[in-house]
Amino acid sequence: MHPDIHLALHHARGAELRAQAQTHRRATAPRRELRTRLGWTLVELGLRLATTPRPATAH
Repeated sequence: MHPDIHLALHHARGAELRAQAQTHRRATAPRRELRTRLGWTLVELGLRLATTPRPATAH
């Protein structure tokens, strides 16, 4: 296969894959955002439960 044709096919396939990935990202973006917020909330809750409360200091 001629190198220029090979390169053109790679560029065309790359464009197809990018278009598919963009479509997939749009479909999963809201769900991913919710999962991320929930995950960080659970991490924060776990850290609060794991740390011992400090005694109040007199000023």
